[in-house]
Amino acid sequence: MSSDLETAAHPETLRRVAIDPVTRVEGHGKVTLLLDENDHVQQVRLHIVEFRGFEKFIQGRPYWEAPVMVQRLCGICPVSHHLAASKAMDMIVGATLTPTAEKVRRLMHYGQILQSHALHFFHLCSPDLLFGFDSDVAKRNIVGIAAAYPEIAKQGVLLRKFGQEVIRITAGKRIHGTGSIPGGVNKNVSIEERDYLLKDVEQIVAWSQASVGIARQLYEQNLDLYDNFGRFKAHTLNMVRADGALDLYHGGLRARDMKGKTLFDHYDYSHYWKEIFEDVKPWSYMKFPFLRRLGPEQGWYRVGPLSRVTQCDFIPTPLAEEQRREFMAFNGGSAAGATLGFHWARMIEMLHAAEVIRDLLHDADLQGNDLVSKGERQARGVGVIEAPRGTLIHHYKVDDNDQIIRCNLIVSTTHNNQAMNEAIRQVARQYLDGRKLTEGLLNHIEVAIRAFDPCLSCATHALGKMPLEVELLDAAGERVDLLARSSIG
Repeated sequence: MSSDLETAAHPETLRRVAIDPVTRVEGHGKVTLLLDENDHVQQVRLHIVEFRGFEKFIQGRPYWEAPVMVQRLCGICPVSHHLAASKAMDMIVGATLTPTAEKVRRLMHYGQILQSHALHFFHLCSPDLLFGFDSDVAKRNIVGIAAAYPEIAKQGVLLRKFGQEVIRITAGKRIHGTGSIPGGVNKNVSIEERDYLLKDVEQIVAWSQASVGIARQLYEQNLDLYDNFGRFKAHTLNMVRADGALDLYHGGLRARDMKGKTLFDHYDYSHYWKEIFEDVKPWSYMKFPFLRRLGPEQGWYRVGPLSRVTQCDFIPTPLAEEQRREFMAFNGGSAAGATLGFHWARMIEMLHAAEVIRDLLHDADLQGNDLVSKGERQARGVGVIEAPRGTLIHHYKVDDNDQIIRCNLIVSTTHNNQAMNEAIRQVARQYLDGRKLTEGLLNHIEVAIRAFDPCLSCATHALGKMPLEVELLDAAGERVDLLARSSIG
């Protein structure tokens, strides 16, 4: 197979195979493969075919609308956008959060981590992991899991439900809430709400711990497959606390190269653009970020649970830290660099989220009444948070009329864009090259993509340079008008 993902010699002579759409992910995408007459794979690409344009249509809106508006990017991880935008607006209004505001936001965020990780592992990925990548497609779904593994399916549903309840109590609604505002929050957590969550939280911690065990057992039972499936080396990026601990709400940026050398550490994310730049390709609406110091060809990197769990110095909750140590030591550290190691790392984070929620619920600051603060007004705000899928960056500029004049979003899946392409290229080389394609073999490509838990809707906010056509059809379905934009504008 060609080592160049961007080009293939004489593509007009090659056979094109498309996986369209990629299934069991949030959003719409497809994969194209170009094969020669001997079924050797010459090119593999993940295409993001949605276009949403949030960075443009938020311009001209009052800045205080941003935390509510931008979360409409997604119905799976709206809290992440809600909070990242709020953190950016905190800078705009010059706020230093009160203890109550920060802890309510943290509770909201870790509820989001819990529900999202549970959804991904149990609903979207477990059919592949429990039945096998080549298993009968008719049962390779959540209904099949419920029939074959009813207790696992039940735990997955209830774990997600609990996380959604945490979000409802802190944000006002399970999806697209309004709890976080510039400078703080608009409500605290009452004693009744706290007690409602406390009655189930120990069970949630226990189920989360058991989920780590499931992920580990799957890895151990399929060691050769899990260790080598779609494996590749990558630079890594994530946020860490000042003492190097895992912190999914706030911290500085840490980047390491594929050999483990630290490129920068505890970097102030309010100037992220000095270290991170974005490239565009003519065949995808999703941008390709890279580390400036390494350049666009070599500077791409990986984010998300696998990067966070392996790059932090420790996890500040005891059960998750114990599991992190075992994960890092497993089989000489092999899981720490494996694409399918994402699932194990994700469950460790879910356990950490459950522990954090339990601890926060015992904090009296949640019932405080000092909810909002502000200081010296600024023209620019940057908010960064570790979303379930990885580092999320929101960047806004506001004019003197309080209107947003610029918005740039680099979402987790965009950070992972090239990494996902590398993963599917490796899988194509390992399993598809020179073979007659079957549904099961093509599902291997999707398994590699699902390991990253991509949110393709979030990632398609920017136009890039992909050609765009807008058709106007009448009631009979006949074209009335067509507006087209080529890849060169």
